[in-house]
Formats: sequence, C-alpha cells, structure tokens
Amino acid sequence: MAWIKTVPFEAATGKLKKLYERVTGPNNNVDNIMMAHSLRPHSMEGHMALYKNVLHHTGNKIPKWFLEVLGVWVSSLNNCDYCVEHHFAGLQRLLADADRGLAIRAAIEARDPAVAPLDMAQQAAMQYARKLTEAPASLVEADIEALRQVGYDDGEILEINQVSAYFSYANRTVLGLGCSTKGDDLGLSPNNSENPDDWGHS
Repeated sequence: MAWIKTVPFEAATGKLKKLYERVTGPNNNVDNIMMAHSLRPHSMEGHMALYKNVLHHTGNKIPKWFLEVLGVWVSSLNNCDYCVEHHFAGLQRLLADADRGLAIRAAIEARDPAVAPLDMAQQAAMQYARKLTEAPASLVEADIEALRQVGYDDGEILEINQVSAYFSYANRTVLGLGCSTKGDDLGLSPNNSENPDDWGHS
C-alpha cells in the first residue's frame, strides 16, 4: 500500500510482470516497497539490483545479520518503521537468538549502541552509520581511520558505508511514498547470496 497508484501482481504485464516474478515471496507476495516502483519498472530493477548486491551478496565479508543491524539502526534514525519492522524480522531470523536480537533493538530504540550486545568494532560501525545518516557532511578521514583501528579493512568499511547509504535511500522511498507493511510478509529477503540474479524472497 502506498499513496501513489500501484499495480498488483495479478494485473502486471510485460516487464513489470517479469520483475514481479523475480522478487516474489510465498503466494506471489511482492513487498510494498517494490510495488511502489510499479509505474516505473526500470526503477524497481535498479533498486532491487542495488539492494541485492549491497546486502545479499556472497562477496560481502561482514556477517549478514550485522548488516541487517545497520539497516535497522539507520531506519530507526530515519524514523522509518516500515524498514525497521521488515529488517528486524530478518535480523532475528539470521541471528537465531531472540533475546540478543531484542537487546540490540532496545539499544537502537534508546539511541545507545554502547549498551547493545555487540563488540567494539560493531559499535564503531554503528557510530559511523549514525554520522553518515544524520550529518554526512561532517564526516572526515579520521572517521574512516577509526574504523580501521577497530579492525575493519577498507573493503569492509565500504560495505558499512554502502549498507548505511542504501537504507537511507530505501527509507526515503518508503516515507516519501507512504508505504505501509499491510499485506507484506515481514522478514523475507533474497537469501540466495551465491547468485546475484536470484531476487526471490524467502
């Protein structure tokens, strides 16, 4: 559901139908964030390619569950409940430790990563993500060096940057078009990280 017209799965034709078939979950469910692109299928294609490659690619070295933590964190900072709920559900599935997940979420809601059950490097990544989200022009080279000092290599720093930047884009897509979670299956994602062209949600 969104504030603009969207094309439901059963009414889709042509390129849109083919894209829907690639991104569906069970029972041909298409997440509302993707359906919001339905009047411009090319932008859905671009969004999905970015999402898959930034968050769900075998080339990433940072654990996917922590990339989801960054997504929930950035979405919370942007007050995007849609992405918080979707990606917290995904985080819980990946983490397979409900109590730890809830403790991470409590720290996110308190805006205090230092109390989350995360290591020093992960907390540093969250501080970087916060600065990138709230005050991107204030970042300086020392912020990158701080991530190196806690053990991240430059490729991992790029992952942190890209996941954080992607979620601000996704949050603004959702908030700007009034997407709701009505009808969505929370927590599904394109889990076949080995194949960047497999966008099916499970």
